[in-house]
Formats: sequence, C-alpha cells, structure tokens
Amino acid sequence: MARKQEIDFELPKLDDLFTTQQERDEAKLKKIHDIPLDQIDDFPSHPFKVMDDEEMLKLVESIREYGVITPAIVRKKEEGKYEMISGHRRKRACALAGIETLRAEVVEMSRDEAIIFMVDSNLQRTKILPSEKAFSYKMRLEAMKRQGKRTDLTSAPLERKFAEARDRIGYEVGESREQVRRYIRLTELIPEILEMVDQEQVALRPAVEISYLPKKMQKTLCEIMDMEQCTPSHAQTIRMRRMLESGKLTEESLLAIMQEEKPNQKERLVLRDSRVQKLFPRNLPAEKREEYIIKAMEYYGKYRERLKESKER
Repeated sequence: MARKQEIDFELPKLDDLFTTQQERDEAKLKKIHDIPLDQIDDFPSHPFKVMDDEEMLKLVESIREYGVITPAIVRKKEEGKYEMISGHRRKRACALAGIETLRAEVVEMSRDEAIIFMVDSNLQRTKILPSEKAFSYKMRLEAMKRQGKRTDLTSAPLERKFAEARDRIGYEVGESREQVRRYIRLTELIPEILEMVDQEQVALRPAVEISYLPKKMQKTLCEIMDMEQCTPSHAQTIRMRRMLESGKLTEESLLAIMQEEKPNQKERLVLRDSRVQKLFPRNLPAEKREEYIIKAMEYYGKYRERLKESKER
C-alpha cells in the first residue's frame, strides 16, 4: 500500500485570520517610539563591535539627512528602561549626530529569543570578525540548548545535542558544524591572541590549537611571538598541544619551537656577547635597552658625519 505523503504546512495565526493587513500595520506602528538614548541599555555581552570607522561616518550622515529609516528593535526591562536587541550601530550614529532619541520598535521576547534574534540580525553584515563569530555562535548555541524544544534536542545525549545544535547554526549561517566548533573554540583565547586573529596575524586553525593551552601558557606564547617577531604555524601549534597533553610543554619548549626557522619569521638581531652587556648602564631596565642602542647609533652616526666634514675642509 502506498505511503501517504506528509504535508507540512503552518496554520495561520489568529491575528492573520481576523485582522486586515492595514490593521496589523497600524498595530505595529503603535509599538514604534522615539526613545531617549540614555533609556536604552546595550545588550549584555554584545559580541559585535561598534566602531567609529568610515561606515559609521556614512551612517551618521544618512541619519542626519533622512533619520533612522529602519527602526531598532528593543525590549522593555523590568525597571522601566529598554534593552537593545538590534540597532547598536544606529544608536551610536544617533549619538554622534547629536540626536538624543532613537526610533525603535518595542517587542516582547524572552532572553533566549532575544539572543537568537540579536545574533541572526548581526550575522547579515558584510564583514564579521572572527571574534564576533566566536562569541555570537557561542551565545546562540547556549540559547538553543536552553530552548531544547526549538531544536528537538531534549532526548538526545549531551554531545549529540551540541553537534545537532552546531549543525543547525552552521546551516543557518552557511558554515559546517566543524567550522562553527572552531570559531566557538576561539572564545578560550586570551584577548591579545584573539586580537591577532582579528587582524589576520594568526590563522584560524593555529588559533584553535592555541586555545587548548592554559591561559598562563598562552600569555607566555604571546610574549615569545612579540620577542621573536613571528607567529606559529599550524603544525607547530599541533605539536604544542600534543606536548601539553603529554606533560612536556614548558616555557623553554615553547621558546624552542618558536625559534625554529619559518617563512613568516622576520630577520632579527640578537646581541648576546658579554662585551655588549658591559656597555649598558648598570641600572638600565631591559625593556629600555633597544632605545638606548638606537640613540647610541644615532649619536655615533652624527659623530661620523662631523668627522667626515672636518676632513673635507
């Protein structure tokens, strides 16, 4: 016997059955208000950066000329103020433009619904930094786990729940489950290294391996990277992680790995001769020695110029 074909359809809402489009539009307009900026708090732990860059300047000029065309989305807080869900850049642009209010729609949302809406609305932007993806994916994943009914994860084992939630996020943002996992791992990096990832100084996969190192070891690695003027390759970070797991990773082994010759390492001058050390003033701090050498070389250069001029006379 042929199996009946399942038909998946969504029942219309009661509002749609008994109201006209004009009435629904009017109801929505009643929720839009000009709210004072000082009455709107930023979304807690908002993962997306609001920068005063060229795009912000364009937005400021647009708002000065046309106002806020698309209302921001806010929700009412218990103490009477509002919480921004979508529109942090518009709020900042209004402040820069000298406008004291923000045109915003007031909606009713739970905390987790607000998190999901906030993340999804910001992920539509053209350029998103790795750190922004990292914390927004993590916030969205945690909200989805709390809303088990939304993702049908309530009866699945814990690891399977996480995997299915990552699949859902990946599908919605156009990335694989594994890529979503990689970005979320970046939240375990210290700020200095995460900033290097945003600036494309450290690639994603090496950064993921570094994220498994303890914070103290990450700090040491960051100092070594600055001293050696290079960043680790993916293969080197894999070795670091394996050495950590076997209990063999130390500050000395980190330094040894980073001192290996690699394509992205800049040429450097190392002065280890005891004769050089004796030339520094006794109480000169180590961090000021480079400046001392530069000034000494500048002084010696001027001396040679004067010597050359005296001979030409």
